[in-house]
Amino acid sequence: MGRVGYVVRGRVQGVGFRWFVLQQAGQWDLAGVVRNLADGSVEVMAEGSSEGLANLEQALRRGPRSARVQSVEKCDVPHEMKLPKPFDISD
Repeated sequence: MGRVGYVVRGRVQGVGFRWFVLQQAGQWDLAGVVRNLADGSVEVMAEGSSEGLANLEQALRRGPRSARVQSVEKCDVPHEMKLPKPFDISD
């Protein structure tokens, strides 16, 4: 079981990006959370199988149809941090 964080930049707020992430995470049975950040980016923290996390990363790079993803930055998520299951959207 792995865990990873992402910061997605581009036109990713106001385009259904968080709902898109929620749907993708559900397909791969991932735990975690997605939220908008003040700078206009979206933060994703996820935990699950290596295959599920790899598929989520591909989906983040693609985004929903109305999004324009410029970059996806990958980072570690501390193991002490509790991630919700099922996957959730945070304000």
